[in-house]
Amino acid sequence: MKAAKALLFDLNGTLVDESGIQDAINRTCVDVAAAKPGLDAALLLEANSKVWRAYWPEVEDRWTLGVLDGATVSFEAWQRTLRACGYDDDSLARLAGDTLRRHTRKNIRLFDDVQGLFGSLSRLRIPIALVTNGASDTQRDALRALGIEQRFSAVVVSGEVGIAKPDPALFAIAIDRIGVESESAWHIGDSLADDVVGAKAAGITAIWLNRGGLRSKDGDPKPDGELQSLAELVGLLASGT
Repeated sequence: MKAAKALLFDLNGTLVDESGIQDAINRTCVDVAAAKPGLDAALLLEANSKVWRAYWPEVEDRWTLGVLDGATVSFEAWQRTLRACGYDDDSLARLAGDTLRRHTRKNIRLFDDVQGLFGSLSRLRIPIALVTNGASDTQRDALRALGIEQRFSAVVVSGEVGIAKPDPALFAIAIDRIGVESESAWHIGDSLADDVVGAKAAGITAIWLNRGGLRSKDGDPKPDGELQSLAELVGLLASGT
């Protein structure tokens, strides 16, 4: 691998640990049920799970490309959830969306290896960019909640440009914004299909962050390098040639 003059990072599953999202949903259902006498939190949670399984495939691509923002998707999902429980109440759906956003901001967190990495990269003076799929309001809100937006020389959100990973054009935007050649950059992400495929198509060194120690299968995209923790990245940078 060529030495890295800049690094690109994925957000969700790479820098951001989303394991607390389910707790945010659980708390939201409790709060919403408490605001509406007769509404059962457990039934609300069950209905919400069923709604998302059916609704998300309908809107995922439009959310990713910015055709729909996160607030709109959330409102519609809560409307469907409440209707399934016998309540057609837009104000309650808005309350549910606002409550979930509040709990999500409290529960979202960085993986334990991220802040240490940021410190190391700052000392090494390596510019970093973020390349993430998602609606602008969803992803920007997460960055603000985490307080990391200022860490990046460039932030490229698919919903803001109408292009999504694995399209190499999304990576090209990041490369252009930070002012390096694609062959001098590495991209680190947890998805073989989105991060590795897209980065390699853009001529960028693709590093797979395999936190779960998964075994790749025959036919899977082949990364240029593999990590199980971001704590390993500085050592990999030092070994780059």
